[in-house]
Amino acid sequence: MTRLVKDGAEPLRLNLVVADFTRLDEVARVADTLAATLPTLDVLVNNAAVAAPEGRTYTADGHELTFQVNYLAPYLLTTKLVPRLAGVGGRVVNVSSLRHSGGNINWKNPAGDQYWPLAAYAQSKLALTMYTKSLAEAGGDSFIALSVHPGVFQTRLLRMYGRVGRPPEEAAPIITTLGSPTYPVVDGGYYDGLSLAKAAALVENPRARSRLEKLSVHLVASALR
Repeated sequence: MTRLVKDGAEPLRLNLVVADFTRLDEVARVADTLAATLPTLDVLVNNAAVAAPEGRTYTADGHELTFQVNYLAPYLLTTKLVPRLAGVGGRVVNVSSLRHSGGNINWKNPAGDQYWPLAAYAQSKLALTMYTKSLAEAGGDSFIALSVHPGVFQTRLLRMYGRVGRPPEEAAPIITTLGSPTYPVVDGGYYDGLSLAKAAALVENPRARSRLEKLSVHLVASALR
């Protein structure tokens, strides 16, 4: 908040709400709080993510941590906020990763029969990118949804690899541009920076996306009540 004000934001227009994405009940609570506070929503950026831990880790909800934080939590948050986006030309910007193209969905066990951190991360970002396409189709003309690989930046997500990538401040213009209602984009598109790019084959597979939707609803059912 302090940094936003320092950068020129108006303090009275800022409202900080916090949720632990490893707890779906907190995600649902924050979504309900925002829905009750905001009559409309212009843009929703799902940027929160974690690097997969070295060993398989489960959340209190019983899900593999990476899959929940990087996919199930944004899915739940967005699903509950869609009514605030619809009809106002709102946008959903889901921060994906180039690694989504190397991912696969373990339909029977998203936690993975054998755990490998990079595979867990790739699966979570593939699911998010697939969901983005489905969300765009479901939204029709009422709002726009897109996913983006902004690039590699020096964030805490990559601290295990040392100081790699560009300064994180350079990612902000990419996200804000794609979230602007005046910037032309392809609804449901996957972007590499500001350029439309080719997504993984499963993203373009309607049957796979329908299967993911059913799985997602099942996994977050308790928090959707």
